[in-house]
Amino acid sequence: MVHCKQENIHKETLLNKTLIMRKIKDYLLLSLKGAGMGAADVIPGVSGGTIAFMTGIFEELVGSINSFDATALRLLLGGKVGAFWKHINGSFLLAVGCGILLSVLTLAKIMLYLLNNHPIETWAFFFGLIVASSIFILRGVKGWNLISVVLTILGIILGVTVCTLSPTQTPDDLWFIFLSGAIAICAMILPGISGSFILLILGKYEYIMETISRLTAGDIAGTLPIIAVFGAGAATGIVSFSKFLHWLLGKFHKQTLLVMAGFIIGSLVKVWPWSNMDAIKASQYPDLPEDALSQIPLESVDMHYMGAVIFAFVGFFLVTGIELLSKKFIKE
Repeated sequence: MVHCKQENIHKETLLNKTLIMRKIKDYLLLSLKGAGMGAADVIPGVSGGTIAFMTGIFEELVGSINSFDATALRLLLGGKVGAFWKHINGSFLLAVGCGILLSVLTLAKIMLYLLNNHPIETWAFFFGLIVASSIFILRGVKGWNLISVVLTILGIILGVTVCTLSPTQTPDDLWFIFLSGAIAICAMILPGISGSFILLILGKYEYIMETISRLTAGDIAGTLPIIAVFGAGAATGIVSFSKFLHWLLGKFHKQTLLVMAGFIIGSLVKVWPWSNMDAIKASQYPDLPEDALSQIPLESVDMHYMGAVIFAFVGFFLVTGIELLSKKFIKE
């Protein structure tokens, strides 16, 4: 087990964290945090890793996923289920995973509805959420110097670059679905990079969202193979990538946090409420064909400035509330 160090802050090792006796309310809170991750993961431009980071479960999540190793396999094959469960921090992963799964299955349609019908307010909410989370992350970094500033700026540049990439046309073959799952899941646990946006870049966001909607509507036979292949790719990608990320956090803890914080700040360009005027026009003029939307002058578009400000503050203070709630539970 690699020990993570941070200046002036004593951090327990992930091994010790797995031995903490949690209460039922702690697992309920973990499920709520997982639900937040799931809700974020279905939004292109919003990172589930950011939610994990700002709610204080990111490092334990990465460490727990990283524990799927040769030792875990040996324990499982040897019939030592209890030791295996303890080794992988199974109760933690189950609580967070259930929250993520429930959120994705129930919120996929809702999020698509909000993005299609109320894009400004929806993006403003996530803009406020990400601004607040960036502040909390940067506040937790100690010992700022020139290198710290450079790393943060580098993260911002990388975040902006990734978030301004254009979507591409890709095949619907199962091999590419597997690859898309492996790539997207890496982004989903990495703060500042949206797994859904990576799917959008790969041309698979609407395809996967539609598949999930069909699954929840009862079309099991037509969707289960796709979901299974995507899930297999995600499982492969997350185990592989978590080991690399776990190593980074162990060797370069502070530097990794700074670059991640920069990524989160850079991702703001994607969630700016007025960045996609075509989507805004489509929400206000749903009966017009797509090619006619570009002809609508900006003067005829309601920018919903007041609503955007209100929802941005709601997102900002929601993060603040989660942060305070997390600290309260930690103290108890």
